Amino acid sequence: MTPHSASAGSRKSRLRLIVIQALVFSLFATLFARLYYLQVVTGDDYQAQAASQSVREIVQQPQRGLIVDDMGRPLVANRTSWVVSIDRTMLGKMTDSQRTRLVARVADAVDMAPGRVTKRLVTCGDPGAVIGLCWNGSPYQPVPVATDVRQAVALRILEQPEDYPSVLAEQQSVRAYPRPYGVNLAHVLGYLSPITQEEYDKARADGDKSVNGASSVGRAGVEKEYDRWLRGMPGYKQVAVDSMGRVLGDDSEVMGQPGDTLVTSIDAKVQGVVEKQLADTIALARQTYDPVTHMNYKADSGAVVVMEARTGRIVAMASQPTYDPSVWVGGITKKQLARLYSEKAGTPLLARATQGQFAPGSTWKPLMTVGALDHGFSQDTKLDCSSGFQVGNRLFKNYESESYGYITFAQALQLSCDTFFYRVGFHFWQKYGSDPTDVDAYDPLVEQAKKFGFGKPTGIDLPGEASGRIADRHWKLAYWKAMKGYYCGMDEKGNAPSAFLKLFAHEFCLEGSYYRAGDAVNYAIGQGDTIVTPLQLARAYASLSNGGTLFEPRVAKAIVSSDGTVLKRFPPAVMGHVKSSKAALSYVDTALQGTPKVGTLAWKFGGFPLDQVPIRGKTGSAEVYGKQSTSWVATYDKDYVVVMMVSQAGTGSGTSGPAVRKIWETLYGIDGMDVHPRNAAIPGTTPPAGLPTFMKDGSILPPARKE
Repeated sequence: MTPHSASAGSRKSRLRLIVIQALVFSLFATLFARLYYLQVVTGDDYQAQAASQSVREIVQQPQRGLIVDDMGRPLVANRTSWVVSIDRTMLGKMTDSQRTRLVARVADAVDMAPGRVTKRLVTCGDPGAVIGLCWNGSPYQPVPVATDVRQAVALRILEQPEDYPSVLAEQQSVRAYPRPYGVNLAHVLGYLSPITQEEYDKARADGDKSVNGASSVGRAGVEKEYDRWLRGMPGYKQVAVDSMGRVLGDDSEVMGQPGDTLVTSIDAKVQGVVEKQLADTIALARQTYDPVTHMNYKADSGAVVVMEARTGRIVAMASQPTYDPSVWVGGITKKQLARLYSEKAGTPLLARATQGQFAPGSTWKPLMTVGALDHGFSQDTKLDCSSGFQVGNRLFKNYESESYGYITFAQALQLSCDTFFYRVGFHFWQKYGSDPTDVDAYDPLVEQAKKFGFGKPTGIDLPGEASGRIADRHWKLAYWKAMKGYYCGMDEKGNAPSAFLKLFAHEFCLEGSYYRAGDAVNYAIGQGDTIVTPLQLARAYASLSNGGTLFEPRVAKAIVSSDGTVLKRFPPAVMGHVKSSKAALSYVDTALQGTPKVGTLAWKFGGFPLDQVPIRGKTGSAEVYGKQSTSWVATYDKDYVVVMMVSQAGTGSGTSGPAVRKIWETLYGIDGMDVHPRNAAIPGTTPPAGLPTFMKDGSILPPARKE
């Protein structure tokens, strides 16, 4: 190598060294500049963001408001329940094996399948979410995986945090049912379930801050109808957490507000008697022989409505089959839910008093009498109560083919004579609508039913009320159009399962839209396709009592805050008036006084002080094709209405009469011949502290001041 070449190589080495040094210096300069920018120029902003990330907002659910009866006795209260939750933030920092072991350990502690615990941890809407199990709350909220956990289990989790990292055990408020006088009242009270994503999104869009992703909302009964009053306002707590999500301490807290108390018109004492009488009546009917079907009565369902005649307030309401409302607390299982909807179990979730629809039978006759007296018949009219009445080629028989000769409307009501009212219905069919194809023909008896509010909901403050049905000419035409394909097909194919259905399908296909004389006479005695709810019938009989006013039935009486302040009253609400003559209403009212004295109820009301409690009444035994007869008893006086229905249970008075009498004895505290008003002072019925006293007339006395 020459000296020249060696010198050139040395210069190149020094040049590379200088370039490397410059590059390193440039990198360090850039790094120091960036650090200076982050720590000095924007340090405060990043510090604030870091602090924000270490603060988590926890929702504190409010205590839901009480539901009490008209004397302040709790019907729905709250109790504390141990709840086990898992913090998904900390869970996410674990390895797969650690998570699997922890979930298995928690599942074993709370006696639950590990797969079910895992499903509860999935956010609703995410892949793998299972409706009814997925988490619908805040992503920063610990997810409840088990409720009503035994205290020993909860304490073990609290005392062994090293074995249960990310697992919390705390007490929360859940619904409780004190059951004064043993009441059930499930269909009136309703139940709660977790809020859905759609409901939550709508609430946020409406600016409603009373719900959050972890809220439970009312689904039925007054729990749903008055949910916004009962739910209260949630509180919010901000807690500081470390990098692993462990709580370091409280940062700030916004206190929640408990829900308001709903005071109802329900009398727990009367309700308890009503429920027991209904259950006992059904049980007894199932042990009673039916001479028509040659088997015991099925008595598959029933309902009772007790209403104040001059206000529309509901004193008691019961339906059978029923269910335990506490089954919803803490989440209902698929098996439990399936039973509530099961036809084999009697569809317990269906409230027969407001949602069950049945042929009214002879309880329909007083309303038809009002229509007849307002359209040409007089109070002196006498018609033949023969053993049968011929319409075309069909003989319509009286009950057990009884015959009483020519009698008045009053006697026909008291004896419940079918052939008398067959003649009334046939008279109006001949006079106004003998053309069976005239869908617009006038029918005063149909119009009378509409005046009493049938064919549409009563407006009670309970969701899901049925509307019933008046089977007039328009309904029959609509039904024929809807069903002609089915029955004409059956007629054409000749595959009817019975001779009766074969003949029916043929006639229906040809002339199923015709409104014939047979339809008119059946309608006049509450048979055929007309159906009503027990509540609709009770409201109609209340109008007979009060002179024609149709009230919107009400369960709620007032909303009271936690400090005893009355926030809202629910006075009686008038829906309309029965536009009929006072003379006709008065005549029927007087006539029905004879039913418990000398009529079809007399054999069940012997010895009852009717001179002091002048009850009016009407019995009914509605016949439905393929089923046993439905038992009805509808009664009232100047203060109350008591209506009882038991499906497939025989005659009205024979099956339901004794229970109805017992309910009246409870309403008036009848002991021997002594009569006491329902709201007389009863030991142990003082309203809870802080609640006002609600008087029988609807007035409110403020809570007593503390000295």
